[in-house]
Amino acid sequence: MISVKLVRHIRGLFLFALLLVLGQLTPTVAQSSAEPSFHITPLRPVEELREEALKAQPPGESGKFRRPELVELVKLDPTIKLEIRYATANNFLSTPLYSQARAFLQRPAAQALVRVNRTLKKQGYGLLIHDGYRPWYVTKMFWDATPDDKKIFVANPTKGSRHNRGCAVDLTLYDLKTGEAVQMPSGYDEMTKRAYADYPGGTPEETARRAILRHAMEKEGFTVNPEEWWHFDYKDWKKYPILNVKFEDIGR
Repeated sequence: MISVKLVRHIRGLFLFALLLVLGQLTPTVAQSSAEPSFHITPLRPVEELREEALKAQPPGESGKFRRPELVELVKLDPTIKLEIRYATANNFLSTPLYSQARAFLQRPAAQALVRVNRTLKKQGYGLLIHDGYRPWYVTKMFWDATPDDKKIFVANPTKGSRHNRGCAVDLTLYDLKTGEAVQMPSGYDEMTKRAYADYPGGTPEETARRAILRHAMEKEGFTVNPEEWWHFDYKDWKKYPILNVKFEDIGR
C-alpha cells in the first residue's frame, strides 16, 4: 500500500513540474550566461596564494570611520541582475575566488545604486553586477597573482581597495527586452587599453552605452575608475574601514 506521505510527495513533484511548464515558476539561477573573461597566467599557484592571503592581516588604519552596514543588492532591488564571475572559474585567474555568488555594498551606496537602476529602466536598461564588496584577502590574492605590467588593473593590498570598504562596484548594463548583457568597448576585467573609461575605440553603439552607464552613475555620487569603465567608487568610500569578512559571515 502506498503511504499518504508518498502520495503527497508525488503530488508536489507533479505540481512543481506543471508550474515550470506553464512558466509560473522559475528555478533560481545564481549566474547568467557570460562571455569568456580575459585571462592571465598567475605568478604563483592560486591555492598557494589563497592560503597565504587568508593568514595575512589587512593594513592598520587610524581615524574615525562609519560603522559598516553591508547590504545585499538583490534584496533592495530584485531587478538588479548578478553575474559574479569571481564565484566561478570564468574570471581572469580561471578559478573561483568566492564561495557564494552574492553582491554587497554599504547601505548608502546600495541605495544610490537602486536609484541608478530605476533611472536606467526608462532608457531600456538594467544593471548587471560583477562585483561589489570584496574581502581584503581576495585583493591580496589579485595583487600577488598579477604580473607587474598588469598591476595597474588591481589594487595594492598595502593600501586596500575601495571594494574592501564596500564602496566600489563593478557592473555593466543589460537590455530589458532580451535580458542579456550589452556589448561595451571591452570585456569585463580586460587588462588592455580598451578597458579605459575614455578609450576612443569601439563602435558608436558601444561608446554610447558606456556613456549612458557613466552618466547615470555619476548623477548618484559614483566616480568611474579611469582604467576600468565598469568600476565605480561611491563618494563616501573614505568614511568606511577596510573589511576582510567573507560573504558567508556577513551579518553574523
